[in-house]
Amino acid sequence: MTHTYQGKCLCGQAQYEVHGPFLAFHICHCSQCRRSTGSAHASNIFTEKENIKWLAGEDLVKRYDPEEPGVISKAFCTNCGSLMPYISSKNGKLIIPAGSLSEDPGVRPDDNIFWENRAEWYDSVPEAPRFDGFPKK
Repeated sequence: MTHTYQGKCLCGQAQYEVHGPFLAFHICHCSQCRRSTGSAHASNIFTEKENIKWLAGEDLVKRYDPEEPGVISKAFCTNCGSLMPYISSKNGKLIIPAGSLSEDPGVRPDDNIFWENRAEWYDSVPEAPRFDGFPKK
């Protein structure tokens, strides 16, 4: 039996469950993924499109499909803006933003893709001080 994983947006109004098998887990450093997430990279798990079941708020999820060819799509909760799962128009696979899962998906990243496009400051991340909460300053 395949394990089912729960996921949701920041406000909790859009909720889903997904099951594997998971096909790939990519950490993407391309400029589009950095702009899309507002972070150093996107962390996306790929699986088959039929492996998702929306539990609540599917109607709150909006998909952005750019007009320019080669620009990535994205889906997000229209209430809080959190990235949400969507079907890739390029390969028909379900793309799950790993950070939207409520628990450990049981898989680890396969690779860092578009590494040469990573943010200039990314390599210093492992050297930055670590805190279990907000720093005192």
